Amino acid sequence: MSDTPSITPPTTMQAMVTMGHGDMDQMVFHTDWPCPTPAAGQVLVKVGACGLNNTDVNTRAGWYSKAVSTATKAGGHDKIDNADPSWGGAPISFPRIQGADICGRIVAVGAGVDRARIGQRILSDCWLRDPDAPTDKNKTGYMGSECDGGFAQYTVMPEQNAIAVNSALSDAELATFSCSYSTAEGMLSRAELSETDTILIPGASGGVGSALVQLAKHRGARVLAMTSPDKEAALLALGADRVLPRATLSPNDAHNGSDNHSDNHSGGAGLETSLKEALATEKITVLADVVGGPAWPYLLDYLQRGGRYTCSGAIAGPMAELDLRTLYLRDLTFTGSTVIGLEIMPRLVSYIEAGVVEPLLAATYPLAELHAAQRAFMTKKHIGNIVVCP
Repeated sequence: MSDTPSITPPTTMQAMVTMGHGDMDQMVFHTDWPCPTPAAGQVLVKVGACGLNNTDVNTRAGWYSKAVSTATKAGGHDKIDNADPSWGGAPISFPRIQGADICGRIVAVGAGVDRARIGQRILSDCWLRDPDAPTDKNKTGYMGSECDGGFAQYTVMPEQNAIAVNSALSDAELATFSCSYSTAEGMLSRAELSETDTILIPGASGGVGSALVQLAKHRGARVLAMTSPDKEAALLALGADRVLPRATLSPNDAHNGSDNHSDNHSGGAGLETSLKEALATEKITVLADVVGGPAWPYLLDYLQRGGRYTCSGAIAGPMAELDLRTLYLRDLTFTGSTVIGLEIMPRLVSYIEAGVVEPLLAATYPLAELHAAQRAFMTKKHIGNIVVCP
């Protein structure tokens, strides 16, 4: 609660506006974009910082279209189906201000919102829900996709999406949490991870991966993280019990379209061999994956009978070959994880306020340099997340 008076926002603002699907030149920086006004049930937020995530790139590039079968191309895809280029399978209205991971302060409220909320510091709950059916996944949207987001000086959102936070962390640090950590906690909830589990996390140095390490350790699980050798120390410091080298597929390991899964394991010295050496004594019960790609079937092979696979991304490519015998003979459970439960964001904020999780702020850029920030984000050389500040 706050008795801070509302401010009169400017009529125009700085904003990075995405004009359509394609390369980064579709993101155009404006210094005189119309500043939004909160409607009934909404709040106006002065953005302190906004984190980057894969959804921003995927949406701009058109990667969510079923016409695309490769990993995301930062420069956009040559062929997309304009009928299904968003995460929800529906066209996006352009121009659109992207950016979902918002930290800022409420500076004005619309009709029906308690004015005592003015002045509150908030994190965004990225998921837009139908007030009459908040658990209906078919009636959800995403900030920066189905409505304007935080790559601007100001943004509006439904008041329930502005989650009050009390923390000494900076705006930039807090902006690393919303998407990555809520995605990770949603995955672990779907997989019902507990202290009896051993979890394998490919891509463990990214925003979601590093969040998975911390949150899985908080649940008491044994954590095995996969990353490049130069990031090993950082992941051990986050709580990983072991860090495994991120092996690459040798040419012989790459799946060549054979209809016999065992034929595709004939590579010898590639990923399959390195996994055998690294995981010989481990009993993996949960695989939390945002990577996908050609390594997918090899990782799946190490799930124990009755194990659980949970997925919320495919940065190495969306097409994966599955031997159905692996699924049914080993009694595996597969879960996709996109729309998080209503309890996830409040739980995450409680973790932040209690210091259970820590931010991993890799770099901060001015909003006007979002192109450079996104190029750095796409190289995947960082640990944690990158944010922009208006």
